[in-house]
Amino acid sequence: MLNSDTTKTEDLRIYQIIDANLDRAREGLRVIEDWARFGLGNEKYVERIKNFRQILGKNHLEVYKQSRNYIEDKCKGLTHQEQIKRKTPEQVISSNSGRVQEALRVIEEFSKPHNYELSKIVSEIRYEIYNIEVELLSLSKCKKSEKILKENDLYVITDQKDNLLEIIEDILNAGVRIIQHRFKTGTDKDHLKEAIQIKNLCKRYNSLFIINDRLDIALASDADGIHLGQDDFDLKTARKLLGSSKIIGISANNEIDIANALKDGCNYIGIGPVFETSTKKNKRPIGIEKIKTLTKDLKIPWFAIGGVKSNNISYLKKNGLKKIALVSQLMNSEDPKEEAIMILKELSHEN
Repeated sequence: MLNSDTTKTEDLRIYQIIDANLDRAREGLRVIEDWARFGLGNEKYVERIKNFRQILGKNHLEVYKQSRNYIEDKCKGLTHQEQIKRKTPEQVISSNSGRVQEALRVIEEFSKPHNYELSKIVSEIRYEIYNIEVELLSLSKCKKSEKILKENDLYVITDQKDNLLEIIEDILNAGVRIIQHRFKTGTDKDHLKEAIQIKNLCKRYNSLFIINDRLDIALASDADGIHLGQDDFDLKTARKLLGSSKIIGISANNEIDIANALKDGCNYIGIGPVFETSTKKNKRPIGIEKIKTLTKDLKIPWFAIGGVKSNNISYLKKNGLKKIALVSQLMNSEDPKEEAIMILKELSHEN
């Protein structure tokens, strides 16, 4: 409810400020909404942001609009050099979230004496935008990781080696974009130090760094995600702790485990073992035909794992298994870079 005298110069100036900032806030919200819609495809956030725009529009009273040209804006058209430095959607989201937050704060302060209800409404929305900004940036980061998973067919899992960092850099240099790190012997302090070193390597090559099993080290090293077996942390708990910016992969080899992984929101699945493998001696191979049955309706990336070698990749591809995970093949290679290049070429070659 307005409490004012529109004949007073002070009121008209304040209305002009409120009018300008309501426009500014709604414009910024529209930018964020469109990224949530077209960039992230997230209906939940589109609805929330659209609702904020509608609320502000409903409270954009005629008296504010009528004051629009009361005093000529001498600063119209001013820009800042930082505006042309925004190169990524994430930078656009952050700058427009800030724009909305600032505009709402101005409205909140100037509307208090005249329209306390509006002041209260914009204050509540402002705090919501703080959270939405963080959540959208997290989702955007996860989308980038999912894109790498989708576009890359070779998933490399580490093994304990004295020159592990050298091997990893060789295969990253060859074009590998997904690394999962498995811990063997050593202390947690050593594991974390090693994880951070590998994370930094992967970041340099714009590659995913995924930790096997160890949720604590994944968090401490800021890994891009974690891979969980059926006996590890449950996916829902991992998601709560990791947040929405990280990817979570699941090992599965039957219909129930795959269905549960999909229901709980995993980002990719490792399916196998395809063949006999020394790394999973207690697990019987499930075979290609079983894997084809399990994956025929999968819409998320999945990787065939277990006993996969360079000499059976062609056979796998002929049977429709185009994404693979390797462990010993590259870790034990005399020339990891050259071998990774050859494998990548074979995976990209159409049969």
